[in-house]
Amino acid sequence: MKTRCFLLSLAIAVSAVATAQQAQQQNSKCPLTTETQAACHPWYGKRVGFIGDSMTDPANNKQDIPYKYWHYLSQMLAIKPYVYGKSGRQWDDVPRQADLLYKEHGDSVDAVIVFIGTNDFNAGVPLGRWYDEREDTVTAAVHGAKKTYTRKRRIPSIDLSTMKGRINIALIKLKTYFPDKQIVLLTPIHRAGATFDDTNIQPDESWQNICGEYFSAYVDAVKEAGNVWGVPVIDLNSVSGLNPMVAAQQHYFHDKHTDLLHPGIAGQQRIARTLVCQLSALPVF
Repeated sequence: MKTRCFLLSLAIAVSAVATAQQAQQQNSKCPLTTETQAACHPWYGKRVGFIGDSMTDPANNKQDIPYKYWHYLSQMLAIKPYVYGKSGRQWDDVPRQADLLYKEHGDSVDAVIVFIGTNDFNAGVPLGRWYDEREDTVTAAVHGAKKTYTRKRRIPSIDLSTMKGRINIALIKLKTYFPDKQIVLLTPIHRAGATFDDTNIQPDESWQNICGEYFSAYVDAVKEAGNVWGVPVIDLNSVSGLNPMVAAQQHYFHDKHTDLLHPGIAGQQRIARTLVCQLSALPVF
């Protein structure tokens, strides 16, 4: 038995090597240099709409952070960014940004990236629910003659006052405007304290918001939206590796004394490099 398992493992290994060699020969036009690796990336040279909040807004902290993650993506992948993110905005602003993107670029957009949600947490927007249930009649044939049944049916919750309702509204619009394009959601990254003025003091994520929810619930809502709407989600909260709650990582953020919410230059570059790797697994149609 051991001999048989060894021979099977050997055969698999030989097959894997042969496949790798064949793939290398087929991709010889893409030698492993930085420039040609970028050119072989599925997002290379694509026209990408960026929707979001202050994490994306080019005007946010412009003096200290002149370039955001999408600028570094444009350097690494030669993408053409169409940027609509605005500071302080929540998920209910996504439809407005989508309207502008569609009005100005229409079907010429190749993909859309949505990076928003941290302000919904800060404002205490209730999470809500994905679906409303209604009882109705439906005709079906279950291994026999067709019949009319009374059953419950769920439909997307269209409620601008809740996080999940807002996501539903936003994704209905995005998928209607861009049905053949790649739409990607990014989860909000970890957040620590920020004091911008006497009327804008934001506690760190260890505290509940005013409606009694923790920040992680809003991150989870964005991740759940991927399955609800059939869109890929890149969990930047995890894969970016950024967490300003850890003192040793606060140099990645704007100001350790007043702003541990927004990534600084090093943080923006780290997000961009993470996205280059994550986006490589997603086709652009």
